[in-house]
Amino acid sequence: MALDRRVLLKSLTLGGVAATAGAVPAVARVRKVAPPGAMGMLYDATKCIGCKTCVVACKQANDMPTEPGPWKESNLYDAPLDLDGKTKNIIKLYREGEKTSYVKQQCMHCVDPACAAACMLRSLHKDEVTGVVSYNPAYCVGCRYCQMSCPFNVPKFEFSKAVPKIVKCELCRHRVKDAAVKGADGFTRYPKGQGPACCEVCPRDAVIYGTRDELLAEGKRRIAAFPGRYFEDRIYGEFDAGGTQVLYLAHVPFEKLGLPKIGNEPVPQTAYAVQEGIYYNLPFLVPVGLYAVLAAVAYRNRRTEAVGADEKEAKS
Repeated sequence: MALDRRVLLKSLTLGGVAATAGAVPAVARVRKVAPPGAMGMLYDATKCIGCKTCVVACKQANDMPTEPGPWKESNLYDAPLDLDGKTKNIIKLYREGEKTSYVKQQCMHCVDPACAAACMLRSLHKDEVTGVVSYNPAYCVGCRYCQMSCPFNVPKFEFSKAVPKIVKCELCRHRVKDAAVKGADGFTRYPKGQGPACCEVCPRDAVIYGTRDELLAEGKRRIAAFPGRYFEDRIYGEFDAGGTQVLYLAHVPFEKLGLPKIGNEPVPQTAYAVQEGIYYNLPFLVPVGLYAVLAAVAYRNRRTEAVGADEKEAKS
C-alpha cells in the first residue's frame, strides 16, 4: 500500500490539534534567588599581580596533584595552563597592546546553575543555605551534561582515570565552618583554615570572601570611590546569567577576560521555557510527528529497495 503524503500530514495536524486541546497549562518556573546568607567571592582584577599563590593554596587545600605544564620532565613546577581534572582554580593573563589584566577563573556558583539543572541524578546540586554548587561523585554517571550546559566552561572531567569524576571549585566547602565572625569593617570573616584557601593567601586582597550581599556592597563602594576605574562601572555577576556568587570587578571588558556576554536570564530558565513550550503546550505532537516522519522515511526506503530488487530480478 502506497503512503499518501497528504494523508500523513492531515493525520499529524488532526493529532496535534487534539493533543493541544487536551494540554495541561504550563506552570511558570519560579525565578531563583540567592539564599540570604549565600557565600561568595569578589575578585578585583585591578589588584591582582598574577602571583598564583591562590592556585597553589587551592591545590594544597583540595589535595590536587601538580601539573608541570611545559616543563613535563620535572615536578618542581606547578604550571597548569587551564582548568582541568587536576586544577580547580587558575590565573590567566589577558594582553592586547598596552592593555593587560590578570583574571581568576573557577566555578561561578550561579544563583541558578545550569550544571545542576542538567544533572539527571543531582550529583551536582546547590546548597540551600550557602548556595555553594557542590558535587557528589556517588551519584555521577559520567554523562558530562554539566560540561555542555555550563556557559562558563568550568566543570572538567578526569579522562585519565579509570573511575573518573567531575572536577570544579566547591568554595572549599570542606573547610568552611558554621562559626562566622563579623569583622570591624562589617564583613563576615572565618577563622584561618575555615574559608576558601585562595582568599586566605592573596597578598593583595584581590580576592575576598564573605556573603554575596556584603560583597556586592563592597564592589559598589569601590566603584563609587574610584569612578572610571572599573569597566562600565558595574559588577559582573550581579545580574549576569541570573546572578552568580563569584563576582568580578575589572578595568577591561569582561568578555576579554573570558566572562561571556550572556544576558540576565539564567540558562535553565531559557531551557525550561523551551521544554515547557514543547511538552506542555504541544504534548505528544513533536514526538509523534518525529516518529511519523521517521516511519515514513523508513517505509519509503524499504519500498525503494523492494522495487529495485524486483527490477534487478526481472532483468536477470
